[in-house]
Amino acid sequence: MTTDRRLDTVDLRSSRPNALAALTGLAIGDALGMPTQSLSLPQIRADHGRICRFEDAGPHQRIAAGMPAGTVTDDTEQALMVAGLLIEGDGQLDPTRFAEALIAWERAMEAKGSLDLLGPSTKTAVQRILDGVPADEAGSTGTTNGAAMRIAPVGIAVPSGDLGRLVDAVQDASRVTHDTGIGIAGASAIAAAVSAGIDGATRSAALDAAVAAAAIGARRGNWVAGADIAAKTAWARGFLPGVAPADRIDAVSQLIGTSVASQESVVAALALVALDLDPWETLCTAASLGGDTDTIAAMAGAVLGAVHGPTAWPADAVVTVTTVNTLDLDPLVDGLLALRTRS
Repeated sequence: MTTDRRLDTVDLRSSRPNALAALTGLAIGDALGMPTQSLSLPQIRADHGRICRFEDAGPHQRIAAGMPAGTVTDDTEQALMVAGLLIEGDGQLDPTRFAEALIAWERAMEAKGSLDLLGPSTKTAVQRILDGVPADEAGSTGTTNGAAMRIAPVGIAVPSGDLGRLVDAVQDASRVTHDTGIGIAGASAIAAAVSAGIDGATRSAALDAAVAAAAIGARRGNWVAGADIAAKTAWARGFLPGVAPADRIDAVSQLIGTSVASQESVVAALALVALDLDPWETLCTAASLGGDTDTIAAMAGAVLGAVHGPTAWPADAVVTVTTVNTLDLDPLVDGLLALRTRS
């Protein structure tokens, strides 16, 4: 028994830097994409040029109007909510508790006058819950990226060795809002890439895990028509590196897509990861795309942090995002890794 405890401690210590870098990368990507979220590519170019640092919300930014540079959005806030609920539930995400937390979060945002509210699939699910639909049945139509944007804590809490078991955990965490093959596939891809990175996978191997998990996830939940995320990711990771660097932002915007649809934004995030560029540069590119920039950059940041560890992120960027948002990620990382070790 003593030996097991020692091995658990060693595993936890070796995994911790990458797990912390995953949550930090999620927040950094989110904050980089905050001023450009939901803007068109021409509008971003007019207001910001190409994002290469944290910036204040610009004159045409309505959702995050007035937010200072380095501020995170719903992507980070909801991911940390999931992390806390997973730890509270000893690895289980109670559907009713999660639904209540989502409702409370949106009401708090509305009270502050924020337009950074629940996404379309999550909003529909929450309304169905308020209308009396059981929480574990409310997500039967959700196909957008809301589950994927907040799934990184599941990737930290569950090892990648058994992808079927990992997808089980993803589906449990997604059921309230995104219980469809598309929603689960997108979230499974991000969770698997994060988990594989924490297990020591290279960037390419983490993407392999993402594609394999997306294929499993696509067979779960309710069927809804849409592009296959595994197949589209496999194509995109081979396509984008062959595009000239100056044309990549246009290529992602025009051919992969940057909307809230999982089969666009999740694939865009993983395609950018496949470029094998400096992680900070990758997130700046994601924040410059147009569309759902904060979510694309947040998902890419979680994967890159998991794969590369703390060296992925400039020290000043880490200080900025944690200070501006008063983030205390260490207890959440420790709690999630304790779940992973028991798994």
